[in-house]
Amino acid sequence: MENIRFETPITVKADPAGTPLVLRTAKEASAFLLNSWPGKRSPKHRAALQACSDAMSGERPVMAARRAFIAAAREVNVYINDKD
Repeated sequence: MENIRFETPITVKADPAGTPLVLRTAKEASAFLLNSWPGKRSPKHRAALQACSDAMSGERPVMAARRAFIAAAREVNVYINDKD
């Protein structure tokens, strides 16, 4: 289940220079949360990480992981958009 795609990808800033990175799956979002997260590890960050993990294991819909990730990304200003 870990490769289930988001219906619409999420674009975030991959680094301080603002290089865009497109996240298409809960696994990619989880990797960003764990390895590239620029801000503090807030409750929204933890909720997004848990939602991605749950989506990868099939316990939650992938849309819930996507929403949780966007909320966390907005909090630390790495969110760019979620449009195609």
